Amino acid sequence: MDERKKLEHQIALATRTAAYTKDENTASRLRQFADQLRRNLLPSSSRRAQITARAYQLWERAGRPSGRDLDFWLDAEREFSRPDRGSQD
Repeated sequence: MDERKKLEHQIALATRTAAYTKDENTASRLRQFADQLRRNLLPSSSRRAQITARAYQLWERAGRPSGRDLDFWLDAEREFSRPDRGSQD
């Protein structure tokens, strides 16, 4: 089974299990796990575009400093790799 199929299978299992779990804390954690796996399925070009847009937002918010593009890229990339990737603004 290729990696994409494994991720899709894990997403389906986590989602189904969350629906039948009575403990809300456990169900919430299963849904978060499924969301994290879905983010891993994003095509790399789409993910790159999202990271680029976020890095630009961070750069603008910091006053558009020159020579720090990598810093803002890495900050944005870290945001997209966090499991709790909630509000970004």
